[in-house]
Amino acid sequence: MSAAAVRDTLLRASNPELARALAAGRTFEPGALAGWTYHGTSLGLPAWLERLTWKTFAKAFVRDPDTKVRGWNIRCEQATPPTWRPRTRAGAPVTFGHFAVVTDATSGSVLLDYGQGGNRRVDPVGAVRDPLVALDDAAHLLLGRSLVAVAGRTIATPSFFLLERGSRVAHIARPPRAR
Repeated sequence: MSAAAVRDTLLRASNPELARALAAGRTFEPGALAGWTYHGTSLGLPAWLERLTWKTFAKAFVRDPDTKVRGWNIRCEQATPPTWRPRTRAGAPVTFGHFAVVTDATSGSVLLDYGQGGNRRVDPVGAVRDPLVALDDAAHLLLGRSLVAVAGRTIATPSFFLLERGSRVAHIARPPRAR
């Protein structure tokens, strides 16, 4: 099935169907993400909430000199997918929500850990944890879900997302606490 066909299927999927697809996904090496920008499509949220937030976004991944893979979100102009055009400010993409890419000790899956991403201490995004699985053998098509860590517990949100490998990373963003 092509990436566009998978996207179309997942866009129509219910949250229980998305949860089953996530559970059936494949683990992969975090290093497979390094150097790539992935085009993101929000799944599972009510349309009214997407209108207040976003439907499309991007995530960029790089390997730092210490060999750790990290990444960040890129705000995109809201257009009908598959258009992912970054919003810019002063000629640079608008970035937010930095994360470390780690392997979850329990499941062995890739986890985007915003608590280790260098975000400002008061930024609530630091509580977000996104488990991520591959829907193909090459980790070009990924499915994730946003979880929130609160008081030692992890709470599932209704927010799922699809990531499709796009282009090489063209702009390296620094986390707010690293500036």
